[in-house]
Amino acid sequence: MQGVLQKMKVHLQDEVIYSLHLGDEKVQMNSFINKNILLEWNGDIFCNSCSKKIKKTFGDGFCYTCFTTAPEATECTIRPELCRAHLGEGRDVEWEQKNHNQPHIVYLAASDKVKVGVTKITQVPTRWIDQGASAAIRIAETPNRYEAGKLEVALKAFFSDKTNWQRMLKNEVDESIDLEEEKWELHDQLPSDLTTYFSEDDEIIHINYPVLEFPKKVKSLSFDKTPTVKGKLVGIKGQYLIFEGGQVINIRRHTGYSISIQTTQD
Repeated sequence: MQGVLQKMKVHLQDEVIYSLHLGDEKVQMNSFINKNILLEWNGDIFCNSCSKKIKKTFGDGFCYTCFTTAPEATECTIRPELCRAHLGEGRDVEWEQKNHNQPHIVYLAASDKVKVGVTKITQVPTRWIDQGASAAIRIAETPNRYEAGKLEVALKAFFSDKTNWQRMLKNEVDESIDLEEEKWELHDQLPSDLTTYFSEDDEIIHINYPVLEFPKKVKSLSFDKTPTVKGKLVGIKGQYLIFEGGQVINIRRHTGYSISIQTTQD
């Protein structure tokens, strides 16, 4: 099977179900675990927005022009507190209204430590899975991205908004984390204007990943340096494929790369 890579689609059941989309092809990745697979990049890269053939990507698979003009690549995708969709402004007002001037979730996610983040309400639990979180809880439900970003900025005084991807892949999870307790301690410490949208939903979503063996040491691969990646697939976590021996590759990082995938005998 071959085509242009997109980030893996996910569905949460007892464990995360992954599918890899290569153009019109859909590959059920869980069925490849414990099998030898071969991924080959043919050298072509296509912009995730305009589909133009390019030499390198910017952001999540954009050509430079789209990276600087496409609404999907606007700065507030990284820094939601800068969003202006609620004011009727943005690179593409119609797109911003449909995607950013919509209900958002501020959340706490657990891995080796507690992380704070923001996502559109329709991206729960996809966003948590993509980050490789072991569990997550809603803190607040806001009417738009800006309000969520404003709260996230305040919460960064207590928690990081970054994921340590190597510890995540090694499954270094702090089992002592109590997300519900952390949530309501924050409520008591924040000024009242920032707790307006606090959620009463205290459900903790636990996430199990299809991994047979977590690596003790992690070696990250990229198609730019290693066009052919092969080995026994022992797990998938976040947007990473994990191979026997600790080699990993970030599928999302290679959005727009034209590859083929197949099983092998060794």
